[in-house]
Amino acid sequence: MHNHGGDIYTQPVRLDYSANLNFLGMPPRVREAAYEGVRRSEHYPDVRCRRLVRALSRKEEVPETWIACGNGAADLIYACGLAQRPKRAVLVAPSFHEYTQALEVAGCAIHFVYLKEEEGFAYSRALLTALTPDTDLVILCNPNNPTGSILEQDLLLEILERCRDYGIRLLLDECFIDFVENPARLTAVHLLGQFPCLAILKAFTKIYAMPGLRLGYLLCADEAFMASLQEVHQPWNVSVPAQYAGVAACEETEYVNRTCDLLKKEKAYMQKELQTMNLKLYGGGANYLFFRARPGLAARLKKEGILIRDCANYEGLTEGYYRIAVRSHEENIVFLPALKAALEEGGNESWPDPL
Repeated sequence: MHNHGGDIYTQPVRLDYSANLNFLGMPPRVREAAYEGVRRSEHYPDVRCRRLVRALSRKEEVPETWIACGNGAADLIYACGLAQRPKRAVLVAPSFHEYTQALEVAGCAIHFVYLKEEEGFAYSRALLTALTPDTDLVILCNPNNPTGSILEQDLLLEILERCRDYGIRLLLDECFIDFVENPARLTAVHLLGQFPCLAILKAFTKIYAMPGLRLGYLLCADEAFMASLQEVHQPWNVSVPAQYAGVAACEETEYVNRTCDLLKKEKAYMQKELQTMNLKLYGGGANYLFFRARPGLAARLKKEGILIRDCANYEGLTEGYYRIAVRSHEENIVFLPALKAALEEGGNESWPDPL
């Protein structure tokens, strides 16, 4: 159930390419703010996250009443399921497993729209056909995880109009949006006022490399839905260190810009190297790469203390699909030869179609 990337606890790990985190690491000022939060943790957290909400309001340029904070994005996904109580939801596959799990906890029936390999696992207008009057909720991820597929604005607007007409809530996961080129072109934050049915999920986890602090937030202009969200949330769900770190992270503009500049160069380098290994690449819109290779690759690398994400347990995928993070050049010049050796060990000349 909880088979995700980043498991550095089961065995010694030399290189972790299974978790899609900023390879620059946590910004020093964010780390210092978290330390200050620890020093102040003899008090309860602010149950309303007021300093953090104010900082997010400035960062996202939305009213404070449109913001809810949570113990990571996953916490807010579950809260949305409980607040919305959908009877029928639409998900794409493959995508983040927590959507499915949260909806099952809420007792919701799920209709999957399967992204096709022959279309590069791209979003398509098949989504519109799946949105019917009896649909209560649709969850989409932009860029999608694990494929890195981008949901372009034209299709997003059509989906939003269908959701508005049919009374469907759209939960749009933008946790990786900061890693795309020109994120302002793709984010839907500017559409919140126009479409109260839209809720946008974001997190500090990936871009600020702070998964251990657990901090996410949700944006939505529907005040009734936001009130329902608060009702189902447990109190004190965001710790003092996380709140302090989040306030500091909202000021890290230069750090984010530097990340995107380095990411662009390093991702291009990794894509070129992977193509020389005869690997089929898909998507590539975020800070990770999704590819197809012979089954057993993750297990072979794990023996060397190297983690990659085996995507066989994603709905809509079978063995032979993998996701790797884009890491620093110093790490990549160690990882890529190890990957090539593992591929040659397993025989990567050809493989049967896994689907």
